[in-house]
Amino acid sequence: MATASTTETPNLVRVNHHDAKTFAAALLTASGVSAKNAEITASGLVQADLRGVESHGILRLPSYLSRVRGGVLDPAAEPELKQITPVVAQIDARNGFGFPAAHLGMDTAIKMAGVYGIGLVSVKHSNHFGMSAWIVKQAVEADMMSLVFTNSSPALPVWGSKEKMMGVSPIACGAPGGKGEGSKPFILDMAPSVAARGKIYKALRRGEKIPTDWALDGEGKQTDDPAKALEGVMLPMGGPKGSALAIMMDVFSGVLSGSAFAGGVTGPYDMSKPGDVGHFFVAIKPDLFMSLDEFRERMDVLYQKAVNSEKMHGVDRIYFPGEIEQLNEEQRLKDGIPYAKAEIDALNAEAEKLGLGKIPLIE
Repeated sequence: MATASTTETPNLVRVNHHDAKTFAAALLTASGVSAKNAEITASGLVQADLRGVESHGILRLPSYLSRVRGGVLDPAAEPELKQITPVVAQIDARNGFGFPAAHLGMDTAIKMAGVYGIGLVSVKHSNHFGMSAWIVKQAVEADMMSLVFTNSSPALPVWGSKEKMMGVSPIACGAPGGKGEGSKPFILDMAPSVAARGKIYKALRRGEKIPTDWALDGEGKQTDDPAKALEGVMLPMGGPKGSALAIMMDVFSGVLSGSAFAGGVTGPYDMSKPGDVGHFFVAIKPDLFMSLDEFRERMDVLYQKAVNSEKMHGVDRIYFPGEIEQLNEEQRLKDGIPYAKAEIDALNAEAEKLGLGKIPLIE
Protein backbone atom coordinates (compact mmCIF):
# COMPACT_ATOMS: atom_id res chain seq x y z
CA MET A 1 0.00 0.00 0.00
CA ALA A 2 3.00 2.31 -0.15
CA THR A 3 3.20 5.16 -2.60
CA ALA A 4 4.61 4.44 -6.05
CA SER A 5 5.46 6.43 -9.12
CA THR A 6 3.24 6.40 -12.20
CA THR A 7 5.80 8.23 -14.36
CA GLU A 8 6.87 6.62 -17.62
CA THR A 9 10.07 6.39 -19.63
CA PRO A 10 10.33 9.36 -22.03
CA ASN A 11 10.51 9.08 -25.86
CA LEU A 12 7.83 6.43 -26.12
CA VAL A 13 5.22 6.12 -28.86
CA ARG A 14 1.56 5.64 -27.97
CA VAL A 15 -1.15 3.31 -29.21
CA ASN A 16 -4.90 3.55 -28.63
CA HIS A 17 -6.12 0.59 -26.56
CA HIS A 18 -8.74 -0.36 -29.16
CA ASP A 19 -6.07 -0.46 -31.87
CA ALA A 20 -3.76 -2.50 -29.62
CA LYS A 21 -6.50 -5.05 -28.97
CA THR A 22 -7.52 -5.25 -32.65
CA PHE A 23 -3.89 -5.69 -33.71
CA ALA A 24 -3.25 -8.40 -31.10
CA ALA A 25 -6.41 -10.29 -32.04
CA ALA A 26 -5.45 -10.13 -35.73
CA LEU A 27 -2.01 -11.64 -35.01
CA LEU A 28 -3.64 -14.43 -33.04
CA THR A 29 -6.35 -15.31 -35.55
CA ALA A 30 -3.78 -15.27 -38.36
CA SER A 31 -1.80 -17.77 -36.28
CA GLY A 32 -4.69 -20.22 -35.97
CA VAL A 33 -6.50 -19.03 -32.84
CA SER A 34 -10.31 -18.93 -33.03
CA ALA A 35 -11.91 -15.48 -33.13
CA LYS A 36 -13.44 -15.97 -29.66
CA ASN A 37 -10.21 -17.13 -28.06
CA ALA A 38 -8.21 -14.41 -29.84
CA GLU A 39 -10.58 -11.80 -28.41
CA ILE A 40 -10.17 -13.18 -24.87
CA THR A 41 -6.38 -13.36 -25.18
CA ALA A 42 -6.02 -9.90 -26.74
CA SER A 43 -8.25 -8.41 -24.05
CA GLY A 44 -6.17 -9.94 -21.24
CA LEU A 45 -2.93 -8.67 -22.77
CA VAL A 46 -4.21 -5.13 -23.38
CA GLN A 47 -5.65 -4.95 -19.86
CA ALA A 48 -2.10 -5.50 -18.59
CA ASP A 49 -0.79 -2.66 -20.78
CA LEU A 50 -3.55 -0.36 -19.61
CA ARG A 51 -2.74 -1.07 -15.96
CA GLY A 52 0.96 -0.34 -16.51
CA VAL A 53 2.03 -3.99 -16.38
CA GLU A 54 3.66 -3.94 -19.83
CA SER A 55 5.78 -6.96 -18.91
CA HIS A 56 2.57 -9.02 -19.34
CA GLY A 57 0.99 -7.12 -22.23
CA ILE A 58 0.99 -7.45 -26.02
CA LEU A 59 4.79 -7.46 -25.99
CA ARG A 60 4.43 -11.13 -25.01
CA LEU A 61 3.01 -11.95 -28.44
CA PRO A 62 6.33 -12.57 -30.24
CA SER A 63 7.28 -15.27 -27.73
CA TYR A 64 3.80 -16.81 -27.77
CA LEU A 65 3.74 -16.94 -31.57
CA SER A 66 7.27 -18.39 -31.67
CA ARG A 67 5.94 -21.23 -29.52
CA VAL A 68 3.05 -21.71 -31.95
CA ARG A 69 5.47 -21.85 -34.92
CA GLY A 70 7.69 -24.23 -32.98
CA GLY A 71 4.81 -26.63 -32.45
CA VAL A 72 4.88 -26.47 -28.63
CA LEU A 73 1.66 -24.45 -28.21
CA ASP A 74 -1.58 -25.44 -29.98
CA PRO A 75 -3.37 -22.27 -31.18
CA ALA A 76 -6.54 -24.16 -32.12
CA ALA A 77 -6.97 -26.00 -28.81
CA GLU A 78 -10.27 -25.55 -26.98
CA PRO A 79 -10.32 -25.99 -23.20
CA GLU A 80 -12.43 -28.93 -21.98
CA LEU A 81 -14.55 -28.55 -18.83
CA LYS A 82 -15.35 -31.45 -16.49
CA GLN A 83 -17.70 -30.97 -13.54
CA ILE A 84 -16.37 -32.86 -10.49
CA THR A 85 -18.91 -31.83 -7.81
CA PRO A 86 -21.53 -29.04 -7.75
CA VAL A 87 -18.83 -26.63 -6.55
CA VAL A 88 -15.68 -28.10 -8.11
CA ALA A 89 -14.65 -28.36 -11.77
CA GLN A 90 -11.52 -29.15 -13.74
CA ILE A 91 -10.41 -27.79 -17.10
CA ASP A 92 -7.96 -29.41 -19.46
CA ALA A 93 -6.45 -26.57 -21.50
CA ARG A 94 -5.05 -29.12 -23.96
CA ASN A 95 -1.85 -27.10 -24.43
CA GLY A 96 -3.73 -24.10 -25.80
CA PHE A 97 -3.31 -20.46 -24.86
CA GLY A 98 -3.72 -19.92 -21.13
CA PHE A 99 -6.12 -17.00 -21.49
CA PRO A 100 -9.22 -18.89 -22.78
CA ALA A 101 -8.72 -21.63 -20.17
CA ALA A 102 -8.37 -19.03 -17.40
CA HIS A 103 -11.42 -17.10 -18.59
CA LEU A 104 -13.51 -20.28 -18.70
CA GLY A 105 -12.14 -21.31 -15.31
CA MET A 106 -13.14 -18.11 -13.55
CA ASP A 107 -16.46 -17.92 -15.42
CA THR A 108 -17.27 -21.46 -14.25
CA ALA A 109 -16.22 -20.64 -10.66
CA ILE A 110 -18.43 -17.53 -10.70
CA LYS A 111 -21.46 -19.49 -11.92
CA MET A 112 -21.00 -22.15 -9.23
CA ALA A 113 -20.54 -19.49 -6.57
CA GLY A 114 -23.70 -17.75 -7.74
CA VAL A 115 -25.68 -20.87 -6.86
CA TYR A 116 -23.74 -22.45 -4.00
CA GLY A 117 -21.74 -19.55 -2.59
CA ILE A 118 -18.35 -20.82 -3.71
CA GLY A 119 -16.79 -22.31 -6.83
CA LEU A 120 -13.37 -23.91 -7.31
CA VAL A 121 -11.73 -24.72 -10.62
CA SER A 122 -8.40 -26.45 -11.29
CA VAL A 123 -6.77 -26.09 -14.72
CA LYS A 124 -4.19 -28.49 -16.16
CA HIS A 125 -1.99 -28.62 -19.28
CA SER A 126 -2.19 -24.87 -19.82
CA ASN A 127 0.19 -22.05 -20.74
CA HIS A 128 0.99 -18.54 -19.54
CA PHE A 129 -2.17 -16.50 -18.97
CA GLY A 130 -0.57 -13.08 -18.65
CA MET A 131 -1.35 -10.75 -15.77
CA SER A 132 -3.40 -12.40 -13.00
CA ALA A 133 -5.29 -9.18 -12.24
CA TRP A 134 -7.43 -9.42 -15.38
CA ILE A 135 -8.91 -12.67 -14.03
CA VAL A 136 -9.44 -11.09 -10.60
CA LYS A 137 -11.22 -8.20 -12.36
CA GLN A 138 -13.47 -10.72 -14.11
CA ALA A 139 -14.68 -11.85 -10.67
CA VAL A 140 -14.88 -8.33 -9.21
CA GLU A 141 -17.06 -7.21 -12.11
CA ALA A 142 -19.42 -10.10 -11.25
CA ASP A 143 -19.55 -8.90 -7.59
CA MET A 144 -17.42 -11.84 -6.47
CA MET A 145 -14.38 -12.29 -4.27
CA SER A 146 -11.67 -14.44 -5.81
CA LEU A 147 -8.36 -16.27 -5.54
CA VAL A 148 -6.20 -16.67 -8.65
CA PHE A 149 -3.13 -18.92 -8.46
CA THR A 150 -0.79 -20.33 -11.11
CA ASN A 151 2.59 -22.00 -11.20
CA SER A 152 5.34 -21.12 -13.67
CA SER A 153 8.76 -22.10 -14.97
CA PRO A 154 11.79 -22.28 -12.65
CA ALA A 155 13.33 -18.92 -11.78
CA LEU A 156 13.48 -18.83 -8.00
CA PRO A 157 15.54 -20.96 -5.61
CA VAL A 158 14.06 -22.69 -2.60
CA TRP A 159 15.43 -20.69 0.32
CA GLY A 160 18.96 -21.81 1.08
CA SER A 161 19.54 -23.15 -2.43
CA LYS A 162 21.16 -21.56 -5.48
CA GLU A 163 19.26 -23.76 -7.96
CA LYS A 164 16.29 -22.54 -10.01
CA MET A 165 13.31 -24.64 -9.01
CA MET A 166 10.20 -22.64 -8.13
CA GLY A 167 8.41 -20.25 -10.44
CA VAL A 168 7.92 -16.53 -9.90
CA SER A 169 4.24 -17.44 -9.64
CA PRO A 170 1.83 -14.57 -8.90
CA ILE A 171 -0.44 -14.55 -5.88
CA ALA A 172 -3.67 -12.76 -6.76
CA CYS A 173 -7.01 -12.16 -5.08
CA GLY A 174 -9.73 -9.55 -5.03
CA ALA A 175 -13.03 -8.27 -3.71
CA PRO A 176 -15.61 -5.73 -4.87
CA GLY A 177 -15.06 -2.25 -3.51
CA GLY A 178 -17.36 0.13 -1.70
CA LYS A 179 -19.70 2.65 -3.28
CA GLY A 180 -18.23 5.66 -1.51
CA GLU A 181 -16.60 8.50 -3.43
CA GLY A 182 -13.17 7.45 -4.67
CA SER A 183 -13.47 3.95 -3.23
CA LYS A 184 -11.66 1.25 -5.22
CA PRO A 185 -11.98 -2.55 -5.41
CA PHE A 186 -9.35 -4.66 -3.68
CA ILE A 187 -7.12 -6.24 -6.36
CA LEU A 188 -3.88 -7.84 -5.22
CA ASP A 189 -1.53 -9.28 -7.85
CA MET A 190 2.06 -9.81 -6.74
CA ALA A 191 4.98 -12.11 -7.38
CA PRO A 192 6.69 -13.95 -4.49
CA SER A 193 9.97 -12.50 -5.77
CA VAL A 194 11.30 -9.00 -5.21
CA ALA A 195 10.23 -8.25 -8.81
CA ALA A 196 8.35 -10.16 -11.50
CA ARG A 197 10.59 -11.89 -14.04
CA GLY A 198 8.66 -10.16 -16.84
CA LYS A 199 10.15 -6.88 -15.63
CA ILE A 200 13.62 -8.28 -16.31
CA TYR A 201 12.62 -9.09 -19.91
CA LYS A 202 11.08 -5.63 -20.25
CA ALA A 203 14.32 -3.97 -19.06
CA LEU A 204 16.30 -6.13 -21.49
CA ARG A 205 14.09 -5.08 -24.42
CA ARG A 206 14.40 -1.42 -23.50
CA GLY A 207 18.13 -1.47 -22.78
CA GLU A 208 17.56 -0.49 -19.16
CA LYS A 209 19.37 -1.44 -15.94
CA ILE A 210 17.58 -3.21 -13.09
CA PRO A 211 17.87 -2.66 -9.31
CA THR A 212 20.61 -4.84 -7.84
CA ASP A 213 18.27 -6.46 -5.29
CA TRP A 214 16.08 -8.10 -7.96
CA ALA A 215 18.26 -11.03 -9.02
CA LEU A 216 21.63 -12.79 -8.94
CA ASP A 217 23.74 -13.58 -12.00
CA GLY A 218 25.01 -17.04 -12.93
CA GLU A 219 27.81 -16.75 -10.37
CA GLY A 220 25.43 -15.88 -7.53
CA LYS A 221 26.36 -12.18 -7.49
CA GLN A 222 23.99 -9.21 -7.46
CA THR A 223 23.64 -7.58 -10.87
CA ASP A 224 21.98 -4.61 -12.56
CA ASP A 225 22.30 -6.25 -15.99
CA PRO A 226 19.00 -7.89 -17.05
CA ALA A 227 20.80 -10.30 -19.42
CA LYS A 228 23.01 -11.58 -16.59
CA ALA A 229 20.00 -11.72 -14.26
CA LEU A 230 18.23 -14.07 -16.68
CA GLU A 231 21.26 -16.37 -16.50
CA GLY A 232 20.93 -16.51 -12.72
CA VAL A 233 18.01 -16.58 -10.30
CA MET A 234 15.33 -14.18 -9.09
CA LEU A 235 15.44 -13.27 -5.41
CA PRO A 236 12.40 -14.12 -3.23
CA MET A 237 10.78 -11.29 -1.30
CA GLY A 238 11.30 -11.65 2.43
CA GLY A 239 13.77 -14.50 1.98
CA PRO A 240 12.21 -17.79 3.18
CA LYS A 241 8.71 -16.24 3.19
CA GLY A 242 8.74 -15.54 -0.54
CA SER A 243 10.19 -18.97 -1.18
CA ALA A 244 7.38 -20.59 0.83
CA LEU A 245 4.74 -18.64 -1.10
CA ALA A 246 6.22 -19.89 -4.37
CA ILE A 247 5.98 -23.46 -3.07
CA MET A 248 2.35 -22.81 -2.08
CA MET A 249 1.57 -21.76 -5.67
CA ASP A 250 3.10 -25.01 -6.93
CA VAL A 251 1.05 -27.12 -4.49
CA PHE A 252 -2.30 -25.57 -5.41
CA SER A 253 -1.63 -25.06 -9.13
CA GLY A 254 0.77 -27.83 -10.14
CA VAL A 255 0.55 -30.77 -7.72
CA LEU A 256 -3.26 -30.56 -7.33
CA SER A 257 -4.11 -30.10 -11.01
CA GLY A 258 -1.97 -32.88 -12.49
CA SER A 259 0.20 -30.39 -14.41
CA ALA A 260 3.96 -30.03 -14.22
CA PHE A 261 5.41 -29.07 -10.83
CA ALA A 262 8.68 -28.99 -8.83
CA GLY A 263 10.56 -27.18 -11.58
CA GLY A 264 8.92 -29.06 -14.47
CA VAL A 265 7.00 -26.16 -16.04
CA THR A 266 8.38 -24.93 -19.38
CA GLY A 267 8.74 -21.15 -19.66
CA PRO A 268 7.07 -19.01 -22.35
CA TYR A 269 10.48 -18.23 -23.90
CA ASP A 270 11.56 -21.91 -23.99
CA MET A 271 10.70 -23.52 -27.35
CA SER A 272 11.71 -27.07 -26.37
CA LYS A 273 8.37 -28.52 -25.17
CA PRO A 274 4.81 -27.62 -24.03
CA GLY A 275 4.44 -25.44 -20.95
CA ASP A 276 2.15 -27.75 -18.93
CA VAL A 277 1.19 -24.92 -16.58
CA GLY A 278 -1.41 -25.39 -13.83
CA HIS A 279 -3.89 -22.83 -12.47
CA PHE A 280 -6.25 -22.68 -9.48
CA PHE A 281 -9.30 -20.38 -9.27
CA VAL A 282 -11.82 -19.74 -6.51
CA ALA A 283 -14.87 -17.47 -6.61
CA ILE A 284 -16.78 -16.60 -3.41
CA LYS A 285 -20.08 -14.74 -2.99
CA PRO A 286 -19.43 -11.82 -0.63
CA ASP A 287 -23.07 -11.76 0.56
CA LEU A 288 -23.00 -15.17 2.27
CA PHE A 289 -23.00 -13.66 5.76
CA MET A 290 -24.48 -10.21 5.12
CA SER A 291 -26.06 -8.26 2.27
CA LEU A 292 -23.87 -7.16 -0.63
CA ASP A 293 -24.58 -3.53 0.27
CA GLU A 294 -23.34 -4.09 3.82
CA PHE A 295 -20.23 -5.84 2.48
CA ARG A 296 -19.55 -2.90 0.17
CA GLU A 297 -20.03 -0.44 3.03
CA ARG A 298 -17.49 -2.34 5.11
CA MET A 299 -15.06 -2.41 2.16
CA ASP A 300 -15.46 1.35 1.86
CA VAL A 301 -14.60 1.80 5.54
CA LEU A 302 -11.49 -0.35 5.06
CA TYR A 303 -10.46 1.62 1.96
CA GLN A 304 -10.97 5.03 3.57
CA LYS A 305 -9.15 4.08 6.78
CA ALA A 306 -6.25 2.58 4.83
CA VAL A 307 -5.62 5.41 2.38
CA ASN A 308 -6.23 8.15 4.95
CA SER A 309 -4.03 6.68 7.67
CA GLU A 310 -1.14 8.78 8.95
CA LYS A 311 1.67 8.84 6.40
CA MET A 312 5.28 7.97 7.12
CA HIS A 313 7.98 10.51 6.33
CA GLY A 314 8.46 11.11 2.61
CA VAL A 315 5.14 9.56 1.51
CA ASP A 316 2.77 11.86 -0.36
CA ARG A 317 -0.11 9.43 -0.84
CA ILE A 318 -1.14 5.98 0.33
CA TYR A 319 -2.67 3.65 -2.24
CA PHE A 320 -4.98 0.65 -1.84
CA PRO A 321 -3.79 -2.59 -3.51
CA GLY A 322 -4.49 -2.28 -7.24
CA GLU A 323 -5.25 1.44 -7.07
CA ILE A 324 -2.10 2.64 -8.85
CA GLU A 325 -2.84 0.26 -11.69
CA GLN A 326 -6.44 1.51 -11.88
CA LEU A 327 -5.19 5.11 -12.08
CA ASN A 328 -2.79 4.06 -14.85
CA GLU A 329 -5.72 2.51 -16.70
CA GLU A 330 -7.84 5.64 -16.44
CA GLN A 331 -4.98 7.74 -17.82
CA ARG A 332 -4.07 5.36 -20.63
CA LEU A 333 -7.67 4.98 -21.75
CA LYS A 334 -7.52 8.71 -22.47
CA ASP A 335 -3.92 9.16 -23.65
CA GLY A 336 -3.03 5.79 -25.17
CA ILE A 337 -0.61 3.05 -24.14
CA PRO A 338 3.14 3.89 -24.26
CA TYR A 339 5.59 1.50 -25.91
CA ALA A 340 9.27 1.79 -26.82
CA LYS A 341 10.02 1.96 -30.54
CA ALA A 342 11.96 -1.32 -30.39
CA GLU A 343 8.90 -3.00 -28.93
CA ILE A 344 6.67 -1.68 -31.72
CA ASP A 345 9.25 -2.86 -34.26
CA ALA A 346 9.11 -6.39 -32.78
CA LEU A 347 5.32 -6.43 -32.99
CA ASN A 348 5.34 -5.14 -36.56
CA ALA A 349 7.87 -7.83 -37.49
CA GLU A 350 5.37 -10.44 -36.30
CA ALA A 351 2.64 -8.78 -38.37
CA GLU A 352 4.88 -8.82 -41.46
CA LYS A 353 5.49 -12.55 -41.05
CA LEU A 354 1.73 -13.06 -41.13
CA GLY A 355 1.04 -10.63 -43.99
CA LEU A 356 -0.70 -8.12 -41.73
CA GLY A 357 -0.42 -4.34 -41.45
CA LYS A 358 1.51 -2.42 -38.81
CA ILE A 359 0.06 -1.41 -35.48
CA PRO A 360 -1.43 2.13 -35.72
CA LEU A 361 0.27 4.81 -33.61
CA ILE A 362 -1.27 7.92 -32.08
CA GLU A 363 0.18 10.88 -33.96
